[in-house]
Amino acid sequence: MSTEKSAAVAEPASASTKPSTLNEPTPSFIKLAMRNMVKKGGKSLYHFFLSFVGLLGLFIGLAYLTR
Repeated sequence: MSTEKSAAVAEPASASTKPSTLNEPTPSFIKLAMRNMVKKGGKSLYHFFLSFVGLLGLFIGLAYLTR
């Protein structure tokens, strides 16, 4: 019984759920990033808006200092 369990653990989970497709192209970086954003949900939006506010503050601060 333990040998069956160790053999199942050694096999990757993706290989058992999806047949190998050699002709399928690898997904692009943008596609993987978008999939990751959808998976993380609100956390990605929070970081996006935090970055937006930070850059906006930086640009306004630089405009004020260099006027």
